[in-house]
Amino acid sequence: MGQDFSSALTIAGTDPTGGAGIQADLKTFQELKTYGMSIITSVVAQNTLGVQAVHHLPLDMIKKQIESVFSDVPVYAFKTGMIANVEMMKVIKDIIRDERIPFVIDPVMVATSGDALIDEEARGFLQEELFPLSTIVTPNIPEAQFITGMEIKTIKDMKKSAKQIVNQTGTKSALVKGGHLTGDAIDVLYDGEQFYTFTEKRINTKNTHGTGCTLSAAITAYLSKGFTLIEAVEKGKGYVTKAIKKSFNIGAGSGPTNHFAPRIGKKNE
Repeated sequence: MGQDFSSALTIAGTDPTGGAGIQADLKTFQELKTYGMSIITSVVAQNTLGVQAVHHLPLDMIKKQIESVFSDVPVYAFKTGMIANVEMMKVIKDIIRDERIPFVIDPVMVATSGDALIDEEARGFLQEELFPLSTIVTPNIPEAQFITGMEIKTIKDMKKSAKQIVNQTGTKSALVKGGHLTGDAIDVLYDGEQFYTFTEKRINTKNTHGTGCTLSAAITAYLSKGFTLIEAVEKGKGYVTKAIKKSFNIGAGSGPTNHFAPRIGKKNE
């Protein structure tokens, strides 16, 4: 059962077309009736075709943004998305490591288009220094393969990788997303004790831009509202599935999900 008021924070890069990054996170928070706040790490010029340019904000500005939020407004849960380099990660770690609230990591490494978003050194630091502070990490299969070094082709492989991520990095739980496999869209969660699977029918669409951001933001929103981890993942997957089902066929590449999809068809909205 969720609480009446909740607020959530996202620390990530931008997407001017609104399908991914900070913009997708804030849309998701709003749709799930969670007061949304954001810290911008990088300004990204991207669209449905890919990433054209990236500008990283000065470290001191990132630090001041985070301090501004935590020193004044209650944060019930927060997430990180694109954190491009080790220097940024160190700034974030120094401020958030003593926070005792749900922390969701979407280990953003590449865009849907295939463009690399963080450097190799940052990938290692993310796993070694930030994963141990997190409540849950939400890698897709390519990200899980990079983290574990294993090939993932089956649900059994997904379970093995989720368990390895928890045991190897110290995160409390890992949700390995099965969007890159075939058949039903099955995600596997390992919470350090047991496995849970979440299944939805696969939607045949190329419009999956921002799905990882949207799912992790939804999980963050539900955790901020007081739901358990299992409930947050289940509800989050239900939300992103609706968003994909009603996705927008806009742009020349991979179109964005529809964040207000759950409201479509409801009376008076």
